[in-house]
Amino acid sequence: MANLYSFLCAAVFLKAINSLNKYPLPLKNAKEAKILQNFGDGICKILDEKLQRYYRENGADASIHALPKGAPPPGRSDNNIILAPSKKKNAAGDQRKDGGGDGGRKKKREYVPQRRSGGYAVLLTLYKETQVPGSKGYMFKMELQTEAQHLCDKSFTVPDLGSKYTAWSSVSTLIQKNLLIKTHNPARYSLTEGGLALAERLASVEQTNTDGDREEVRSELEATEEDDNVVDLTGSDEGEEEEEENRIHPTERRAAITQVSCDVDDVRSSGKPQNSQTTTTSRKPNAECLLPGTYEIMLCVDFIETTGGSHHRKQELVKELQRNGVNFDIRKLNVGDFLWVAREKVAPVAGQLRAPVGRELVLDYIVERKRMDDLCGSIIDGRFREQKFRLKRCGLRKPIYLVEECGSAASHLSLPETTLQQAIVNTQVVDGFFVKRVQDVRESAAYLTIMTRFLTKLYQNRTLICRSRELEGDGGSDEEERGLPSCSLMSFAEFNHGAVKNKCQTVREVFARQLMQISGLSGDKAAAILEHYSTPHSLLTAYEQCTSEAEKEKLLSSIRYGKLKRNLGPSLSRTVYQLYCTQGALT
Repeated sequence: MANLYSFLCAAVFLKAINSLNKYPLPLKNAKEAKILQNFGDGICKILDEKLQRYYRENGADASIHALPKGAPPPGRSDNNIILAPSKKKNAAGDQRKDGGGDGGRKKKREYVPQRRSGGYAVLLTLYKETQVPGSKGYMFKMELQTEAQHLCDKSFTVPDLGSKYTAWSSVSTLIQKNLLIKTHNPARYSLTEGGLALAERLASVEQTNTDGDREEVRSELEATEEDDNVVDLTGSDEGEEEEEENRIHPTERRAAITQVSCDVDDVRSSGKPQNSQTTTTSRKPNAECLLPGTYEIMLCVDFIETTGGSHHRKQELVKELQRNGVNFDIRKLNVGDFLWVAREKVAPVAGQLRAPVGRELVLDYIVERKRMDDLCGSIIDGRFREQKFRLKRCGLRKPIYLVEECGSAASHLSLPETTLQQAIVNTQVVDGFFVKRVQDVRESAAYLTIMTRFLTKLYQNRTLICRSRELEGDGGSDEEERGLPSCSLMSFAEFNHGAVKNKCQTVREVFARQLMQISGLSGDKAAAILEHYSTPHSLLTAYEQCTSEAEKEKLLSSIRYGKLKRNLGPSLSRTVYQLYCTQGALT
């Protein structure tokens, strides 16, 4: 054992002791110490050997936290002297190192992120994602930051005072250590085989710190105040600050410990349901919830509605909302002009400049505002159909068109008023949007005010569960009508990211856009075609299998679309065939 100490640098042991002094809980074995900084395989092996020898000499039930007689009190630097090798041993080690012996080689220590650090939180969160049945195996940046935040002490988005780094900065270290892989654009983050193994070990170690163990540890720490023969692992200044914080905010600390324990239990659960309702919820990605009273309903206004164009008219909308006492926020919305979010109420933290960022879930209502002149322009340049298509695909179930009349100004537009009125009726009857007509900006603000108050009352006693965009069609579409006490909603970050207009598109999405350029082919008709032929290649293959020209022209005519399940018709079917199968220019 002495020879082994001679080859280890004294600084490593000192760093390990300092790291141990900062950890507020007793450790039962070397495996638990592995999560601490500067504790590698070598030190943990030494600790395990000494612990087994101690049990053999004193019995299996002997206390491992008692100080031997004559040992210095905890917190003094004298405790570290026994770990420092003598100069003679160092000299011997140097001689062997110069001699080229195998004992002089340093074993490369495995990288293990510190508990509740950014890397620790990212690894555990991605591991939790892989344990969900049917998970996609990766997470986007915003999604990962939101899910990992409660497992980390530092913010993933806001740097500490005097620093330019956030908890997200540790992701580059994980990528360097080949624990994390970053692919695609927008970036997707997933675990490598090594990262998965390390995350599993972190989760297994963390699982031992259940609520029951924490209560036992807490009682042991209280007993140390009256017993001088027990080692106090919180003897450092940082430990005293944590104890003081626990006395000031015991409820918050207890809630945080419970949250972490629940998350780790979810990671390591065997999959056997204890409660059918809660189990179904926890198995959904992003299965977080906001309880009644812990959130507030807030109107989100797209910044385009407050800047540019007629500045006076747009500022009038903001002034009307302020006059009506509406809680609103101006931000960039990638689709729609207005929507409502349930924002978590978060208390400011002492010593921090900014309050922690609360979670935000998007309610199932989104508003697209159109003046008659804007409606006329969007019909002419094709934006009108595209906007309706994007609103249907945004994941919110109740889109609303807010149409502002122009009065006599409608007669001076490029399109006849009858054409505009027909487009509005089609939006309501054919596309299934709710259309609200108002006279001016003041009535628009009044409608948004009434809707905000209505939604505040509607959701005031509901438990809001965060769901993934992938599960937007997985039941729960009529929770309000059924009067259920809970409903599933998307996070605002995931919603806004999924609604980016110029993001990387799949072949299916590009094919849908191509089809919608054909006159008379609406979004419902394009969606019906995509259900049978998801790519141009599959459609061309179907044309090749037809035996005659007439059969090719009528291939799509019997496809049913919309709520009424009408046939697509031979005319559109012939047009699509000519577009994709005609050689040369179309006449």
